[in-house]
Amino acid sequence: MFVSYRWLQDYVDLSGVSAKELAEKITRSGIEVEGVEVRNEGIKGVVVGHVLEREQHPNADKLNKCLVDVGAEEPVQIICGAPNVDKGQKVAVATVGAVLPGNFKIKRAKLRGEESNGMICSLQELGIEGKLVAKEYQEGIFVFPNDAEVGADALELLGLNDEVLELGLTPNRSDCLSMLGVAHEVAAILSRDVCYPEVNVSEASEQASDYISVKVDAAADNPLYVARVVKNVKIGPSPLWMQSRLIAAGIRPHNNVVDITNYILLEYGQPLHAFDYDRLGSKEIVVRRAHNDEKLVTLDGTERTLTNDQLVITNGTEPVALAGVMGGENSEVQNDTVNVLIESAYFNGLTVRLASKDHGLRSEASARFEKGIDPNRTRMAADRAAQLMALYAAGEVVAGTVEVDTMNVEPAVVSVSVERINSVLGTSLEANEVKSIFERLQFEAKEDNGTFVVTVPTRRGDITIEEDLIEEVARLFGYDNIPTTLPVGEAIPGKLTDYQAKRRQVRRYLEGAGLYQATTYSLTTEEKATQFALETTETIRLAMPMSEDRSVLRQSLTPQLLEVVKHNNARQMDSVAVYETGSVFLSKGEGELPEEKERLAGAVTGLWHIHQWQGEKKVVDFYVVKGILEGLFTALGLEGRIAYEPGAKEGMHPGRTATITLDGEALGFVGQLHPATLKELGLKETYVFELDLRRALTVDVAPVQYELIPRFPSMTRDIALVVDSTVQAGQIQLVIKEVGGKLLKEVNVFDLYEGERMEEGKKSVAFSLRYYNPEHTLTDEEVTKAHTKVLEAVEAQFNATLRS
Repeated sequence: MFVSYRWLQDYVDLSGVSAKELAEKITRSGIEVEGVEVRNEGIKGVVVGHVLEREQHPNADKLNKCLVDVGAEEPVQIICGAPNVDKGQKVAVATVGAVLPGNFKIKRAKLRGEESNGMICSLQELGIEGKLVAKEYQEGIFVFPNDAEVGADALELLGLNDEVLELGLTPNRSDCLSMLGVAHEVAAILSRDVCYPEVNVSEASEQASDYISVKVDAAADNPLYVARVVKNVKIGPSPLWMQSRLIAAGIRPHNNVVDITNYILLEYGQPLHAFDYDRLGSKEIVVRRAHNDEKLVTLDGTERTLTNDQLVITNGTEPVALAGVMGGENSEVQNDTVNVLIESAYFNGLTVRLASKDHGLRSEASARFEKGIDPNRTRMAADRAAQLMALYAAGEVVAGTVEVDTMNVEPAVVSVSVERINSVLGTSLEANEVKSIFERLQFEAKEDNGTFVVTVPTRRGDITIEEDLIEEVARLFGYDNIPTTLPVGEAIPGKLTDYQAKRRQVRRYLEGAGLYQATTYSLTTEEKATQFALETTETIRLAMPMSEDRSVLRQSLTPQLLEVVKHNNARQMDSVAVYETGSVFLSKGEGELPEEKERLAGAVTGLWHIHQWQGEKKVVDFYVVKGILEGLFTALGLEGRIAYEPGAKEGMHPGRTATITLDGEALGFVGQLHPATLKELGLKETYVFELDLRRALTVDVAPVQYELIPRFPSMTRDIALVVDSTVQAGQIQLVIKEVGGKLLKEVNVFDLYEGERMEEGKKSVAFSLRYYNPEHTLTDEEVTKAHTKVLEAVEAQFNATLRS
């Protein structure tokens, strides 16, 4: 919002407060002033001149030789290239010695052999943006009204001896989208009164109801519609002071009628629209929702195709305006307009916003309706517009208004106690101080035993709860005056939850093991959504996907990681090791939000490590990936509770895939991709794993216990057992651990043999068993006793025999 300092003085006394000081006070009260523009900065020596004579330059077709009276003893000759300069005009003249924007100094000069003593100026040359200059002056000089005094300060007449404050308003402060709203804010800050413009409408004897009728078929979208009629207007330029105020606010002048509606929009914050009454095509206004595919050509000359979500003003048959956004070209006020219908209405902000968005058409009016206007100013604004049209367009105001009013306007009533205010702000305000602040805001406040019941004016639609009132007290008391205090109370140091700490531990472990973290899309294709999933449900498809490749929520991380591997392989990165922790999405049925479950997945391919100096290379295999996971489970305290069982999964190698179980229940899988899958994806031998991460991190784990460094020597016994080929080494290992007793500390597989000298259907598995007693040196008898139990147990359960 651009606020003219001089215009603001019409409504509130600003004596003793400069524009910069006012900007500082407004900013400190909670509304940021983004800048203060001095409109006449760097300009001097510009006066009103009278063109006494004009003739063609003898040596240039596009130059004119003008004799101009600038209020000095003698007229001066000025060469001017403007196409619209003419005899008898009152113009802005930069005299010799004048300075224009950009430190452009005016000197005596000769142009094509003719002397020029000054410069006849356009508005652009005086620092006004071209887009704000009226169309008739955009390609030439500006012409003052005939009553402009020769030699007078041109900047004063143009309203350039002014400063403009640019307010950076937040959406809740729509009350300051008007000069009167800003005046209320400034008056509260300065503890001064607000002076509203005096509205006295002299009306003719005819009744407005004889000219127009109003019907609203969409009361929820338009609860209040006010129409006034002004007849016999004379279209022409608006007064210079009005034009200068519109330009200062960033609005281009058009003609007196249109400028008045824009002026009221800025003054009251109430958008108005002026229809050419005779071009309406009927004597009725009907407000309704548009029909689908209905057409309207708006004032910008664009044909709009409407929908039934949009509100239109019609003449009973066809649309003449898109309500709250822009008028129609078919009822536009033009130079031959005689009778004007003024529309002042309250439109639903949501309806206006959607129409504005659908058509990409944002206007000053739509911006105000979207944020909310004061319904109590709707009639006032219509009367003020009628008054100004009578004054500056020579119109006759037809008596009365035609209205449809289904609006129930009740001011908000909010309660707040002094104790609550002081508790929130940390202040020690008394009741009379709080009451004084409410009076400065012009809020009606009644106090009862320290509690205020405040009736909030309808212009402040942002105040609905006690916290809003507390904010008002804080900002007018002065944020700088609120004491600074340290928080009082018990301080609790922040920390990660157990789950967060374990998840961080997982990431650090995997990165320490040599895997890189990847982050992939949660959206994939229908085909990939359920591939490799630990559990599947009906897929969840987006209603409006950005592409088919990103249309369905994933139920597994593995397919996306394989895309990462493929992407890197295509860029000559043959050895890739990546992991991801992320969510998968499982459907819970129609109308229910999906269930999110966190997974951990990894993909490894190529060389695991290479020692060029020793000439060693280690290619990734099943046991490399299994070893990574075993180390992770050990770090998480799950050692001994994890088991690996032969598994089968679509897309995985049937003989190199294992199901991972935790306490006997499936936790995930690890294995090699099936050769057919590898071929389909264009990958080399690749191993993957995926786990239910939340389950792995939320199971109860025994606390870590530390043991003393061994003081006594341990004893190692190796055994090679011949068992059936179907027996798993892990099963034997578990049995050995169970029966080995307290002395048995470690059991490791160190050899597997199948082949010659081994009976068909048999295999040899060798284990290394370490025995240790922390209290004394072991004896052979103790170890033999424990070792015998182990041999008896494996013989009994697996029919195992010692290999000779």
